[in-house]
Amino acid sequence: MSFKKVISLNVLAAALVACGGGDIVISPSVTSNTTGSGDTGGSASSVCAAYTLNGTTYRGTLSGNNCVYDSAFVDVDNPLMVDVIFADLPNNGVHVFDGSLIVGENHTTDAELAAAGISEGGDGPTVSIGAGATLAFASTDDLMVINRGAQLVANGTAALPITITSQTDAVFGVVGPEDVQQWGGLVINGFGVTNKCSYTGTRGLDLALAGECHVVSEGKVGGGESNYGGNNDADSSGTLRYVVVKHTGAEVAPGNELNGIAMNAVGSGTTVENIEVYSVYDDGIEFFGGAVNVTNYVALYVNDDSLDIDEGYRGTIQNALIIQSETDGNRCVESDGVGSYDTVAATPGQIDDLITRGLNSQATILNMTCILSANETGTHDPGQGLRIREAHIPIIRDSIITSAYTGDELLGDDDYNYCVRIDNEGGPAATAGDLEITNSIFACQDLVDGDLGPGDTLAWLDTFAFDNATYQSAEGSENPSPAAAPTFVMTQQLLHQMDSIQSSVQDS
Repeated sequence: MSFKKVISLNVLAAALVACGGGDIVISPSVTSNTTGSGDTGGSASSVCAAYTLNGTTYRGTLSGNNCVYDSAFVDVDNPLMVDVIFADLPNNGVHVFDGSLIVGENHTTDAELAAAGISEGGDGPTVSIGAGATLAFASTDDLMVINRGAQLVANGTAALPITITSQTDAVFGVVGPEDVQQWGGLVINGFGVTNKCSYTGTRGLDLALAGECHVVSEGKVGGGESNYGGNNDADSSGTLRYVVVKHTGAEVAPGNELNGIAMNAVGSGTTVENIEVYSVYDDGIEFFGGAVNVTNYVALYVNDDSLDIDEGYRGTIQNALIIQSETDGNRCVESDGVGSYDTVAATPGQIDDLITRGLNSQATILNMTCILSANETGTHDPGQGLRIREAHIPIIRDSIITSAYTGDELLGDDDYNYCVRIDNEGGPAATAGDLEITNSIFACQDLVDGDLGPGDTLAWLDTFAFDNATYQSAEGSENPSPAAAPTFVMTQQLLHQMDSIQSSVQDS
């Protein structure tokens, strides 16, 4: 079986497990501009987005086939305060922003939120993006922010996905497939739980804020900063369906390199399905608390972590395909249970208390394929699989982690290119049965690393977690085909896994 066939099988498995929920499709034209349907019609004076505020109408300016929005329309110091629609433009037109697209006003105190009538998603303005529309940002200083109370309703389709990217990509066409930092990224702020705030009680039972909760998000500083956090894990920040976010990670403030998408305390009322992040300097999606669920996620050419979990995130990520660049990429999953672990919750007693009250991260990851790059010298740390640490206690099932059968003979160090690393609280949680990895396949030259110890980790994968298969590849590339390795565990386990999945689907 070729390596390409291995990947195809697990993508097919993702579609089967979804039971009609939609397949993950990687278009062969993924690096080109997403085109509109070309039949939306409208005159030159009406195709651009517009809104009226205090008796004044603001509208984008038509420039060729594109609509351009200046700082009078929206920017960091001029957020959208009313509902706005960005429709698919005729003739493959692009919505171009000369500044940042900020939706809703940021508030830093409970008094400000109360005065504005903001207590949950939907209280503020909504920006809607039509299927097939492309939004592009003109500068590396630009970003897109959905503030607390505001909503993003981006309903693309498989035939007409929505693209959020840079002007250099969508208009000028000068961006290479793996070019990053062309603009900032997408930031969504919600009212969900983050353990950077203080609470009384237990999550899901009687949790209540002990004081105010306004955590500063990554992004702009000073007057352009935004905040997140609260006590509503069911909060809704809108809908992202068939959305592609590309070429992000620019430093929009000193030391602030953005992710593809930052999910800041985003609640489970938010719909996120069939999304892709593509060519990202920092993380693909980073979850800072909250409980939003993600179904069908593709991450391509992410330089840092494709999934980064922190601050008490408790959602489900189902059907994920992660492919790192041949020469760049850090972890497929970087997981932390407690924000500012080394300072805010420095004692074992404090961390135990957060775990007991459900305030640590506990993500569920189902049916993930992670193809990590066996590199040491990427823009971040070396290519690696799963790192579970700092009181993150996940459930991981039906997944494949592999380094593409490229060994790291020149490194000779288990700190590089491992499949699984379990640190600090993850060790006791694993042996106690609270940390679960089941029905998964691991094939790397360095299989395991971390505080639990290589031998203990392997024993746990084989004994305490069920139906896993591990294969330690040679130091150097190797051929995984049945002809070269007739008992190769990846081949046999995949066939077994496919049979099991198919049987389950037929019974559902």
